Amino acid sequence: MGRRHILSPPGTLNTITPCAACKLLRRRCAQECPFSPYFSPHEPQKFASVHKVFGASNVSKMLMEVPESQRADAANSLVYEANVRLRDPVYGCMGAISALQHQVQSLQAEVHAVRAELLKYKYREANFIPSSLVALLSSGAVSVAAPPPPPQPPPPPPLPTTSTSTSSMYTQLTTAADYTTISNENVSYFG
Repeated sequence: MGRRHILSPPGTLNTITPCAACKLLRRRCAQECPFSPYFSPHEPQKFASVHKVFGASNVSKMLMEVPESQRADAANSLVYEANVRLRDPVYGCMGAISALQHQVQSLQAEVHAVRAELLKYKYREANFIPSSLVALLSSGAVSVAAPPPPPQPPPPPPLPTTSTSTSSMYTQLTTAADYTTISNENVSYFG
């Protein structure tokens, strides 16, 4: 990465530039140093945060357990995890994940509201929704899937038949009712 290798037998020391890990740990950087490919001497803060959170021996063990093709990604992941853990010691990455999930939920609610608003304007242009329902749509209490069918007019009343006999239904009452007094005749008692 940022380290120059000297053509020498394995196990010899690198006398040019030690990696960030060896610099921080104040030790000599060997040719087969497990940290040198992943922690450049030009970015010492990366290993400092990883060392503070995980410890050098744990980082070395974790990197050795990962296949060599994935070690660079694992080292970057450790750096990210350590930086987040230093910023938020209690929740760490879970705090960041939770914040992102809340942000996704908020954006999904906003998209749903915008879609409802677009639907409201679409139906308003087509004159399908009366203005009384527009208020319900804007409040979010009702979602519209299809416009309601128009109301049917009531059936016409039956025409009276013309006959010579008079019906008791059309006769006028001759007795006047007296509503000035209240009687207890048909009042039920709830007690």
